[in-house]
Amino acid sequence: MAIKRYGASKDNTITNAYRSSLLDTQRGTGSNMGMADVVEVFSIYGEASGSDGLSEELSRAIIQFPIDSISSDRTANRIPASGSVSFYLKMFNAKHVYTLPRNFNLVVQAISSSWEEGTGLDMEEYKDVTYNNSGSNWIQARMSSSGGTDNGQWATPGGDYLLANTYHQYNVAFPEGQEDLEVDISGLVEDWISGTFTNNGMGVYLTASQETYFSSSLGANTGSQSSIIQNTSGSTETYYTKKFFARSSEYFFKRPVIEARWDSRTKDDRGSFYYSSSLAPGPDNLNTLYLYNYVRGQLKDIPIVSTSKLLVSLYSGSTAPTASKLVLYDGNTNITGGWVSTGLYTASMALTATATLPLTLLFDVWHSGSTEYFTSSINPLFYNGFNNAPTEEYVFDVSNLKPQYTRKETARLRLFIRDKDWSPNIYTVATADVINTTLPSASYKVFRLVDDMEVVSYGTGSDRSTYMSYDVSGNYFDLDISMLQADYGYGIKFSYYNNSINDWLEQPEIFKFRVEEK
Repeated sequence: MAIKRYGASKDNTITNAYRSSLLDTQRGTGSNMGMADVVEVFSIYGEASGSDGLSEELSRAIIQFPIDSISSDRTANRIPASGSVSFYLKMFNAKHVYTLPRNFNLVVQAISSSWEEGTGLDMEEYKDVTYNNSGSNWIQARMSSSGGTDNGQWATPGGDYLLANTYHQYNVAFPEGQEDLEVDISGLVEDWISGTFTNNGMGVYLTASQETYFSSSLGANTGSQSSIIQNTSGSTETYYTKKFFARSSEYFFKRPVIEARWDSRTKDDRGSFYYSSSLAPGPDNLNTLYLYNYVRGQLKDIPIVSTSKLLVSLYSGSTAPTASKLVLYDGNTNITGGWVSTGLYTASMALTATATLPLTLLFDVWHSGSTEYFTSSINPLFYNGFNNAPTEEYVFDVSNLKPQYTRKETARLRLFIRDKDWSPNIYTVATADVINTTLPSASYKVFRLVDDMEVVSYGTGSDRSTYMSYDVSGNYFDLDISMLQADYGYGIKFSYYNNSINDWLEQPEIFKFRVEEK
C-alpha cells in the first residue's frame, strides 16, 4: 500500500472570547470544547472596546496524533524509512451559518507542553468550564499535580509553542476561506519519530499579523494569569470564523488525519523484458528483475545473503538453462543485484538479441558464490516501429476483486488489462490466450458509492502514492481497507498515462465492493 492514515488522538478549541451574549463581559478562558464535533479558529477586533484594550478575542485549535503508531508501523516495515515517505496533515472544512473570512493564513506549529483534551461541548456560551479539573483551556494545559509544583497552566495564555526558528512551522493560505487544510509536515513527524522533540501535538491558529491587535502598558501578556496576548503588529480586521471537523465528528472521512504517502511501486519487468534496440533510448533498454523470497507465506531475507548483494546471470534455453552464461550489454556475464527490503532483491540489466541466437527463452539465475538460490524464465520481447500512430485504448478488469472486505484486511488487487480493439474470431479463441498488458504508469482512486465522495484520490503527483506496481502477472496494488468506513459500498476507478494524447485518461469501468467492520 502507498497510503496509510492516522486519526487524531485528541483535539480541542481554546479561546479567550466573550460569551455570545453582547451583554456578557465574561470571557470563556476557562472553557473546554474537547468533545465538540468541530474545532474553531477566529480573531475578533473591537467587539468590546475600552481603554484597557479588552477587544482582543481569539480562538485556536490544538490537536495531537499517535506518533507511536507511526513509529511502530515503520519498525514493522509497513511504512518506509525517513526520506522515502511524506506525511500530510489533513483537516476538513466544516460549513456553518456564520460569516467566513477570506484571504487569511493559518499557522501550524508544534506545541511544547503536554495538555489534556477534556470533555466540554459548549462552543457558544463557553459554559463547560474545567477550573482545575482535567481538560485544557486558554489558561490551563492540564490538571495541576496534587501536592506538586506543576500548576497545569500554559506558560503563555493560548498555548505554548516551540519557536519557529528552532522548529518546523507551516503556513497555509486560504484565499476563499472554505478550503480544507492540507500541508506536508514530514519534517515535524520525522523529528517526533526520532525523539528529537516530544510529541505534544500542534496548534492551528491565525498568523500574528492576522490575530487581532493588542497593546498594553503593562507589557506582554501582563502575567501568566492574563487572558490577553500582547500583539502590537496584529490586525484591526476581524477574521470570523473558520471551523474544521474534529476527531469526534460523525462524518468518518472528515475527521483530521495524518496521511502517510509514498511511492510503493515494484517495477518488475519480467513480463515485459525487452531486448536492447537502437530504436529505444538507453534507459528504456534496461530491464529490472525481482526475486521475492517468500518463506511460509512471509517475505524473509535469505539467511546467508541477508542484506548483501546477489549476482544474477542470464542463460538461454528451451526448457531449462543451457550452455554458458550470456554476455550482457556491458560485456559482463554477471550483474550485481541489491537488497530492497526484507526478502526482496533486485537487479537491472540489458541484453542484445544476438546473444541468444537461436532465439529461445531466457533464464535468470540468482546466486552468490557457488550457491544458486533461484531460477526463473523470461520470454523476451522486441521493440518494433510502426507505420502509423497507434491508439492506446484498453479494457480493465480486477481479476480477484471480492464482493466484500473487512476493515482488518489489506487487499492486494490484481488487474487484467487488454487492448480495447482485440477482436477474437473462432480460431484465435481456440488457439490463443489474451495477452495481459502491463501499464508502467497507471493509478487508481476509491470513492464511496452512496454520494461519490472521493476517499482516495489519484496520486499522480510527486509522491505517486496510488501508482500501481507490476510484475510478470501484470499491474496490481495494495489497498488498506482500514481507511474505509464500514457498512458502505465503494467503487474503484483507474486511469493511465496515454502517450497518444500526452495526458492521463480515466477508464469508464467501476469496480464495486462493500466494507464490513469484521
